[in-house]
Amino acid sequence: MFKQMLEDRPGTVIGTLGGIILGILYLIVGFWDMLIFAFIVFIGYYVGKKIDLKELRLQAGNLWQWLSERWRMFR
Repeated sequence: MFKQMLEDRPGTVIGTLGGIILGILYLIVGFWDMLIFAFIVFIGYYVGKKIDLKELRLQAGNLWQWLSERWRMFR
């Protein structure tokens, strides 16, 4: 039954499982920690998708320069 649901509606099944996991995280660690965790997972998903589509073309020098400019205000 689960396999058939996954084949028919993969987005719904994955979204529901993700919601259940985030709900359990909320109950265990709290709201803000859960949001940070979800944001980190989203970043991982986004980077992974870009790698799969061969669209990720970040060079280490450009990334380091961008991060240095962004975090300069915290020094």
